[in-house]
Amino acid sequence: MRRRRMRYRAWHRGTRELDLLLGPFADAELDRMDADELDRFENLLEHEETDLQAWLLMQAVPPVVADPELIARIIAQKTAKR
Repeated sequence: MRRRRMRYRAWHRGTRELDLLLGPFADAELDRMDADELDRFENLLEHEETDLQAWLLMQAVPPVVADPELIARIIAQKTAKR
């Protein structure tokens, strides 16, 4: 149930750009994440859309509290599919 809620939140962020960045990552990774990684992703989803978009599009450097390592994984997953 938790993974399903997180997948929904990843695909329904309010902007199509964020949906396309977070949704495919959630589809590919959520089922493989352990409890710690799920906590980290869930915390990332709590950030404001404008901040998330800036970090994921590399327009701003994410603060440590935003989990730059996880953000880098999302970016890497997206760029690997190009």
